[in-house]
Amino acid sequence: MERRKFIKEGAYFGGAGLIGTQLFSNFNQITDYNIMKDDISLAQWALVDEIRDGKCTNLDFPKIAREDFGLNGIEFVNTLFEVPTVSYLNQLKRNANDHGVAMVLMMVDAEGDGAEPTKELRRQFEINHRKWVDIAHYLGCHTVRTNCRAPKDVDPKEALKWATESYQMLLAYAKPSGIKIVIENHGGVSNDPDWMVQLMKAIDNPSFGTYPDWRSPSDDFDNVLYLEKTLPYALGMSYRNQPTEELTAKMISMSRASGYKGWYGIESSGRDEINQGIRLLKKYLLNT
Repeated sequence: MERRKFIKEGAYFGGAGLIGTQLFSNFNQITDYNIMKDDISLAQWALVDEIRDGKCTNLDFPKIAREDFGLNGIEFVNTLFEVPTVSYLNQLKRNANDHGVAMVLMMVDAEGDGAEPTKELRRQFEINHRKWVDIAHYLGCHTVRTNCRAPKDVDPKEALKWATESYQMLLAYAKPSGIKIVIENHGGVSNDPDWMVQLMKAIDNPSFGTYPDWRSPSDDFDNVLYLEKTLPYALGMSYRNQPTEELTAKMISMSRASGYKGWYGIESSGRDEINQGIRLLKKYLLNT
């Protein structure tokens, strides 16, 4: 399966400065990391129970990724941030720099849906995500992950029009910073790989892509088929251990064969599952 031409040619869009605010005008990216190299990152959601139980904070995350798991990258969740003041973000940057960890991606929840049914809500979706585009850029992340479910029982053609409008607006805002925008399959229309491919083609922007969630297969979701169809547009991977090692190996092999190069963010829940994911990714990805 061919990936998009810009991926084959290794195109990379670096930061170009923020727009719409002077808040982060002194941005200085602390981590220079080649994202076209396969590597493993730790998604914050994998330790959400520890964070919610007060065992650690967002500021501890770089240290945990490096010292507890020996990983090179981290992926944040916006709803797990304390108040993101500049002093707070600077401390987070120092912590990541001290531990040699790249800040890869910002997952954004609770800020609206990418296929809202009214023009006002679509505009609000774009406005709500601006601050996280700015924060992601300030931290040195390369991507913001969004949700796109649409209302229940919506006409998929209508949802496609709504999502196209929403993401064109958000991509226009993100363009000067070089931040990429991706959709993770979290239900609704985003669970339909054919609908997602239609949206990718409708927008046709190399900074817009998919973020396949490798959750376990079920009666209403074929994760292997979803990965196969959305791989040409993947700008990241939400990795989860599969029910069998053979299935994990198959999905890693599919990703490599497609030409995907980049981060595999482990979102498997709990430390035992994280360590299992690291073992499998190193076995089938980094050591082959």
